[in-house]
Amino acid sequence: MENFLSRGTGAIPCRALFARCPASALFSSFFIILTVLLSCARHEDKKIGIGPATVTVVTVKPTDLPANVEYVAQTQSSHQVNIQARVSGFLDKRAYVEGSKVKAGQVLFLMDKKPFEAKLSGAEAALTRQKSSLETARRNLERTRPLAAQHALSQKDLDDATGSYESSAAAVEQAKSDVETARLNLSYCTISSPIAGITGAAMQQEGTYINQQNSQLTTVAVLSPIWVNFSISENEMQRYRDRFARKLLIPPRSGKFEVELILVDGSIFPHKGQITFASPSYNAQTGTFLLRASVINPDGVLRPNQYVRALLKGAIRPGAIVLPQRAVQQGGKGHFVWVVDKGSRAEQRPVTAGEWYGNDWLITDGLKAGEKVVVDGGLSLQPGVPVTVKQ
Repeated sequence: MENFLSRGTGAIPCRALFARCPASALFSSFFIILTVLLSCARHEDKKIGIGPATVTVVTVKPTDLPANVEYVAQTQSSHQVNIQARVSGFLDKRAYVEGSKVKAGQVLFLMDKKPFEAKLSGAEAALTRQKSSLETARRNLERTRPLAAQHALSQKDLDDATGSYESSAAAVEQAKSDVETARLNLSYCTISSPIAGITGAAMQQEGTYINQQNSQLTTVAVLSPIWVNFSISENEMQRYRDRFARKLLIPPRSGKFEVELILVDGSIFPHKGQITFASPSYNAQTGTFLLRASVINPDGVLRPNQYVRALLKGAIRPGAIVLPQRAVQQGGKGHFVWVVDKGSRAEQRPVTAGEWYGNDWLITDGLKAGEKVVVDGGLSLQPGVPVTVKQ
């Protein structure tokens, strides 16, 4: 207190000042000093006050945009065949390279033919014997028929000759069937691929005795066309139906959606497909609806059971509004943006944000055409603050 108001030389101590001045004068002096200080403070505030905020904006322009939807999908061979042995016997040779592509009719396995060749020879010999018996019965019948007509032989003799001929004829047909069966079994020793595709691993090795229990030898899967399966949840399916009904989405004019595949490295598969099958019912365990697309795969890049991303294309979102990601902020009550009103002041506007659209955010509610939305400089804004739009 002693040094208060003691600035420079010839300063008067406060105690002496209070002793010389009456009380009323003291309070008047204090009031004048306080007024001067407050005036200086207001002057300083005006001096350092913040002017209009400088921002960059984007003008809302609704436009028709493709409504592409992405799903996790898995590939499946459009035609997969289990290669199985048709006869029992020893596996003699594997005639293909496991995992290689094969053509239709290409030999895959060879079984030991010797037992089947022996059976075929026996069946052919039996056929020859039956044919000889048939010829004997035919001649006997030819001799018996005129003699029976002259009553030189009895009717019983004619009946016996006729029965012997017919029995021999039936035996010949049975022998022919046995020969055909033996020939088929021999042909089954050469196991070929019925389709062109990619082979699986050999399930049985050379020297193994093949029977009904271990008859499957490998698989062959067609690579082109290849199927792509993906599922849509029940809620998502209902949401799309509602959007189509309310004209928020427009289906493709042809009625067929196009499917584009995105590989694991992010590259786009060069061939597109179309949906060829929709499950007639929902999956009871997952509550999802199965869709299948067929895609040509001439180079065999896609393999069965491979995971890809399926981009469903063809629908249009009319009058869509999209904003850069940095223009949309999130607060305690949801998403919002800063809008520059007609008076060039900041207005906080709640919006409904939808899906991502590339690097932009789809806004489904809260904005109208022609409004100016702050893109940069909105972090320090307050409602009603004047703003200057940076050109």
